[in-house]
Amino acid sequence: MHKALSAIIRAAAASCLLGALASANAAPPSPEDRYVATRDAAIGKISKLYDNGKADDAAKAEKTVSADLLTQMKAIVAEPDRKGFGPARLNLDAFSEGDQGFGLLDGLRFDALVGENGEKAGANDAGGKYVYPKAHIIVTTQTLFERWLRAHRDWWGKKVKNVPQQMRAAFKDESFYTQAISTDAAVVNFGELPIARPASITSAHAMLAARTQDAVPDAADEVFVSALANGKVYLAYGSIRPRVQVPACLAIKAGYDKKAGKASDDLQSSRIDRKAYDKLGDLRQQGEDAYKRCFTERAPQQPSFVETIRQAEALLAAAIGK
Repeated sequence: MHKALSAIIRAAAASCLLGALASANAAPPSPEDRYVATRDAAIGKISKLYDNGKADDAAKAEKTVSADLLTQMKAIVAEPDRKGFGPARLNLDAFSEGDQGFGLLDGLRFDALVGENGEKAGANDAGGKYVYPKAHIIVTTQTLFERWLRAHRDWWGKKVKNVPQQMRAAFKDESFYTQAISTDAAVVNFGELPIARPASITSAHAMLAARTQDAVPDAADEVFVSALANGKVYLAYGSIRPRVQVPACLAIKAGYDKKAGKASDDLQSSRIDRKAYDKLGDLRQQGEDAYKRCFTERAPQQPSFVETIRQAEALLAAAIGK
């Protein structure tokens, strides 16, 4: 019994020693690990403060942690300021789950100093209207980007189309931009822009787009550009002038909307029954889908398309610091 007990004690001691050695040899947390741990701890703390009705305390905590995370992100990304853009800011708007702006892409954001008409951004113009920056640049690391993708696998729920898990696929998907940037509207993809890719860039994608809170927009007025270079991901987006519009495609959508209106009237007037109405399907959605297909096909023939490509390429150059 004594020998058996001694053997158990020796085995336990050896196990503790091995555990201590393993802990001593374990790699310390990386700067990105520390950033994520700080962010997640803040989300838990601030969400709880809001849940308990302590909005003032939550706001103070947000200010403090934002400053800390910005300092950490600057060290991680190590990117200089961009000409024509303001100083780096943290691309996170909220630390409370459920808030608008929660879950944005982790990274540094640079906002243009001017609005789309050249006036100073961040203040009211002569007419008293607030001037939003013409463009924005977000820079993060490839590894932080991949962490973000995994976290957003089911961001909108498992029954809804979410962000693709492959980087290049995400660059081409409107759901990525809707979830990654600060916006209260969905990004609508109107097709790829054939931009020239600098040799220093591993991959790049440019997208003609617009935003909506309801119906599909009647014109594309933004470009989104994403790129991977030297282990960093660059995302830039901004307004374009002139807008890209395809009247023939709008006519297609109008035709479907007219059919949808007539079908609704026929149902209400009992000229058709519910079964016949349901058989028609969602005519407005069919119209939007047909409109987008038409737009993607015909946009390259519009006079404004070449200028849009030029603006997208200029935005990419600004994003990667060229």
